[in-house]
Amino acid sequence: MIPPPPPPPRACDAPSFSTSRFRAEREADWLAFDRLLTRLEKKGAKGLSSDELLQLPILYRATLSSLSIARATSLDKALLAHLEALSIRGYFLIYGVRESRWNRLRRFFLTDWPAAVRSVWKETIVIALIILLGALTSYSLVSSNPEWYYNFVDEGMASGRDPRASAEYLQSTLGHGKDAGEGESGLHIFATYLFTHNSRVSILSFALGFAFGVPTMMLEFYQGIGLGAMMAVFAAKGLGGDFGGWLFIHGTTELFAAALSGAAGLRIGTAVVFPGARGRLEAAAAAGRTAGKVMIGVILMLLAAGLLEGFGRQLVTDTMLRYAIGALMLLLWLSYYYIPRRGGAA
Repeated sequence: MIPPPPPPPRACDAPSFSTSRFRAEREADWLAFDRLLTRLEKKGAKGLSSDELLQLPILYRATLSSLSIARATSLDKALLAHLEALSIRGYFLIYGVRESRWNRLRRFFLTDWPAAVRSVWKETIVIALIILLGALTSYSLVSSNPEWYYNFVDEGMASGRDPRASAEYLQSTLGHGKDAGEGESGLHIFATYLFTHNSRVSILSFALGFAFGVPTMMLEFYQGIGLGAMMAVFAAKGLGGDFGGWLFIHGTTELFAAALSGAAGLRIGTAVVFPGARGRLEAAAAAGRTAGKVMIGVILMLLAAGLLEGFGRQLVTDTMLRYAIGALMLLLWLSYYYIPRRGGAA
């Protein structure tokens, strides 16, 4: 006679495994691990004792074990998400390379920013030539026919600094002559306009670089137009050298920044047109990382140019000294960017 099958197990005999029981058994380790990680984030390794440092990997492994069990037993999603976040946080704090804000800032200024600028040297030369071409174009047109000036510089913004102005008045706007105070204050309006204009064009040149670089080159050409037109007016009255000094003290920094912003935009544009073996999006993303570092530096350069414009030019009225300061700033920027350093990659 075949014995009957055993009766089915009662519900009370089934192994019980619930989220609440699992949490009760292991939550103390999670909380302890979270507290140590929080202190590690705020104070670094110095904020933990020797025993606590030894506890970190033990609690980390305990958390990973809990995460593994939670995944295998399909516990509730909230607990699973909490354990995953805690494990990832622990991994980066324990095994990741940690760097202080000061070290990151130091590395950016010493290596990352200069390396990014060096990597776009070809684009920088192209943009600088385009700006120069714009200035030469407007200069030659205004020199041959002064009426062209009003097509390049708004008459209201010119405020009398136009082909009809006398040499005495134009000289006074440069900080020289008996009416220097009144005339120079007028030219400060143009200086502010020029700085604002150049800053806006620089940002646009970078932002529009993705359109194959064409808008970038057009904007940079336009960057030199107003400059060349104003130079032609002063040169016609024999004040070209004085105007050059007035502009040079801050212009070497400001125009260098403009060339770099155009170079950053052109780098993205050329990556889109000529992606090489990579896809266009991948090539543009890689170029964008380099261009982004360049643009952070461009903003800092424009701030430096604003300080030179706001203080240096008003305090220094000697033309040769203005040239000397502008040349020194250009030399400093060239040395900073193009003298190779160890480390740092674009």
